[in-house]
Amino acid sequence: MLGELKKRVGIFGGSFDPPHKGHVEIAKIALKRLKLKKLFWVITTKNPFKKKPLFKLEHRILKSKIATRNIKNIKVVRQENKVKSSRTIDLVNYFINKEKQKNLYLILGADSLLDFHKWTKWKKIVKLVVLVVFSRKGYTKKSKKSIVVKYINKKNIIFINNKNINFSSSYIKKNLSKNFK
Repeated sequence: MLGELKKRVGIFGGSFDPPHKGHVEIAKIALKRLKLKKLFWVITTKNPFKKKPLFKLEHRILKSKIATRNIKNIKVVRQENKVKSSRTIDLVNYFINKEKQKNLYLILGADSLLDFHKWTKWKKIVKLVVLVVFSRKGYTKKSKKSIVVKYINKKNIIFINNKNINFSSSYIKKNLSKNFK
């Protein structure tokens, strides 16, 4: 069991447009609660469910590295070049096949779980990883009744009941746009 604990790896993916205190808090909680050896903070060029990013990829990578610089065991990466895809299933397969990682934990917000069944090959993803779902105000109850939860019957899923994190990229972008009007 101890050997298994040493190999736990987290994948915290997203556009991080922009990265913020809420993302950092989630990463810290995930590292501690899940006893992760490493947490890969994977920045995607674009989230297929969202509009074009406000900030350039290079800016989001730099800001993510700055935000996490004092946290041991977090590695900010952009894997799309290596994986040759922006799909989560391809990222998971990359970690399993190329990086020889097992015991993968995919970190999501409760809001993302609601649309998870729309992700490419989502049924395969849930067989390969443990989903770790962080609560988000207005989404947590609904997420526990989602299509994905019903499908996996509460296997391979962990719900983290964290305190409310009152930061979101959408909120930040909304306030930025007000300042420029």
